[in-house]
Amino acid sequence: MPAAGRPLKEKMPALWCSGPIFVLWLASLLDFVIGDPWGWLHPVQVMGGAIRAYEQVVFNYVKSPWGQRCLGVGLGLGLPVLSGAIAIALTSGAWQLHPLLGGGVATVMLASCLAGRSLRRAADDVLLPLHAGNLPEARNRLRLYVGRDTQNLSATEILRAVMEAISENATDGVMAPLFYALVGMAITPVLGVGLAIAYKALSTLDSMVGYRSAPYTDLGWFSARLEDAATWLPCRLTVLTVALLAGQPGRVWRLCRRDAAADPSPNAGWSECAYAAALGVQLGGVNVYRGAVKQKPLLGEPLRPITAGLIAQGLRLTRWSFLTWLVGGSLLLSLRYPPLC
Repeated sequence: MPAAGRPLKEKMPALWCSGPIFVLWLASLLDFVIGDPWGWLHPVQVMGGAIRAYEQVVFNYVKSPWGQRCLGVGLGLGLPVLSGAIAIALTSGAWQLHPLLGGGVATVMLASCLAGRSLRRAADDVLLPLHAGNLPEARNRLRLYVGRDTQNLSATEILRAVMEAISENATDGVMAPLFYALVGMAITPVLGVGLAIAYKALSTLDSMVGYRSAPYTDLGWFSARLEDAATWLPCRLTVLTVALLAGQPGRVWRLCRRDAAADPSPNAGWSECAYAAALGVQLGGVNVYRGAVKQKPLLGEPLRPITAGLIAQGLRLTRWSFLTWLVGGSLLLSLRYPPLC
């Protein structure tokens, strides 16, 4: 046992001295094996309920665009900061009760920020009825995961939609949360949990209110821009990782520079284009949203058609990218937290 009066860091048990590495790997394994079990309370559900309650108050009582924009700033800053602070407080409090409890809380919270298994589950949910020839059911399943109209999509268009979904969400659902967990843990273990949860809150805000169309034009503008800024660096690092793992960094980067800038999102276009270039397919094209036809920029080159096999390959590329960051981050964290304290 360390002597009384030694610094807190030296008193911390091995779980937290080398613990950030252990917790990261355990959380990653938890996401890979279990994911987000149906019916379990999830932080995103709590965040989503808070966002819906907030927006109802705003829309009922604040009618001016200026007022909604100001309250949008409060929402965009307040929810991530509050979510991260709660995560830090819960993890710290649990550690004070017992180190194993603190590690368990940190593991579960970090696992809830990762969506690797959720992406695989969503892809399978659509592809299984499509493979069975049940096109109407595949359309209905796809509607749960994308914003476009799905009722008239062909099998080819469904495959493109799935590929676009897994490539876009690879960044904000898998790689970016890991990035912020690693950055935070390089400073202190609980900060890694807090930053990952804060980013998850920001990503949830963007998906719920970050639209340019009414009624979220004013309320959601700040959340959308803040999420764009927070995702910019992990997105570019993801593109570089995908390019290197695909064995064609020059080609992937060239196509991303050529095509991704045409996408209105500063990050989604880059993420989708990286996967399109790595897999030799083309994404983008005509989509329909609430009956309105929208031409999305074409990303990549159509060297081969999109198939279920290529979608599986794209998911494997995400897993290898995640594992690359996890191993690299663990090596760097081992310099910060030696295995023996």
